[in-house]
Amino acid sequence: MERNFFGAFKFHTTTAKCDKVNQNQPKEGRISTSIKPMNVSYLNPTTVNLIGIPGLQHVQFWIGFPFFAVCIAAILGNIILLIVIPAERSLHQPMYIFLAVPAATDIGLCAAIAPKMFAIFWFQSFSMAFDACLTQLFFIHALQCMESGILLAMAFDRYVAICDPLRHTSILTPSILGRLMAAVATRAVVLVGLLPILIKRLHVFHSVHIAHSYCEHMAVVKLAAEDARVNKICGLFVGFSILGFDMICILISYSLIFQAVFRLQQKEARLKAFNTCTAHIFVFLEFYILAFFSFFSHRFGHVAPPTHILLSTIYLLLPPALNPVVYGVKNVVIRKRVAQMFLLNCGSQQ
Repeated sequence: MERNFFGAFKFHTTTAKCDKVNQNQPKEGRISTSIKPMNVSYLNPTTVNLIGIPGLQHVQFWIGFPFFAVCIAAILGNIILLIVIPAERSLHQPMYIFLAVPAATDIGLCAAIAPKMFAIFWFQSFSMAFDACLTQLFFIHALQCMESGILLAMAFDRYVAICDPLRHTSILTPSILGRLMAAVATRAVVLVGLLPILIKRLHVFHSVHIAHSYCEHMAVVKLAAEDARVNKICGLFVGFSILGFDMICILISYSLIFQAVFRLQQKEARLKAFNTCTAHIFVFLEFYILAFFSFFSHRFGHVAPPTHILLSTIYLLLPPALNPVVYGVKNVVIRKRVAQMFLLNCGSQQ
C-alpha cells in the first residue's frame, strides 16, 4: 500500500505467473517469470483528473475556440435580457419575468462549466479537487433542473393566457410568481443535493480519471469500485421526477392549448395564439431532446465517448446561447429595446 499523487491510498492487487522451465531448453526459448498488475484502487481520493474529450485530446485545443464563442454569446445575450426586462415596463408580465430566471441560470451554468473546461482545453490543467468536482456537479445539475421547472411554469403561463385569458392576471399574481420560482429552486436544490451526498459515502474508486470535460454525475459514479446501485437509482429518480415530470406536464399543457386554439373560428386569432407559443416550443424541444439524449446515452446507450462528450457539452452551452436570440427575435419590444441600446452606444461614441 502506498500514498499516491492524488492524495489517496493506492492498493495493488497482483498475480505472479510462474512457469517451470526445462533446464535443457535453450536460453532464448525459456519463459521468464513475470509479475503483472491486475487492478488499482484509490481510497478516499482528494483529487480527480478531468481528461476533456477522450479520443480528441490532440485537437481539443482548437475545439475550445467555437465553445468559447458560444459561451461568450450566451453570457452577453442573457445579460442583455436581464438588463432589458427590468428596464422595460411593458415586459413586466409573467412570461418575461419567467424568462429572466432562465437567463440568470444560463449565466450561472456557463460560469460553472467554462473556466475548468477551457483550462483543460488550452492549459492542460486536468486535476481538480474532489470536493470542487462535487460542487461543480451540484451546480450544473441544479441549474439544469431549475431551468426545466421554469419551462414548466412558462407552459402553465401560456395555458392560462390562451385558455382563460380573463383570469390571467388574477391567477398569476406577483406573489404566486414568487412562490412558483421558490418552489422550483427548492425542488432542484433538495433533489440534486442528494447526488453529491450519496457520492461522498463511496470511499473506494478504481480510477481518478474522469472521461469528461466537466464533472457529470454518472461519469463520477462509474469510477466507484464499490456497489453504486443506490447512486444510479437516485440519479434516475432525480432525472425522472424533475425532467420527466416537467416534460409530461408541458406536453399536457400544450395539448390543451392546441385544443383551445383549434376551437377558435378566425384564422388570424389562431395564428396569433400560436405565435405567442412558438418561442417557448422551440426552447422546450431544444432543451429536452438534448437533455434526454445525454441522460440515456450515459446510462444505457453505446455512443462513442467523443460523440457523447461533445453532445453533452453542446447541450449545456448551446441552449443558453440560442435562448436570447429566439426570444429576442420573436418579441418586438425586446428587439427594439436592444436596438436602442446599441444606437445609444454608437451615438455616444460619435
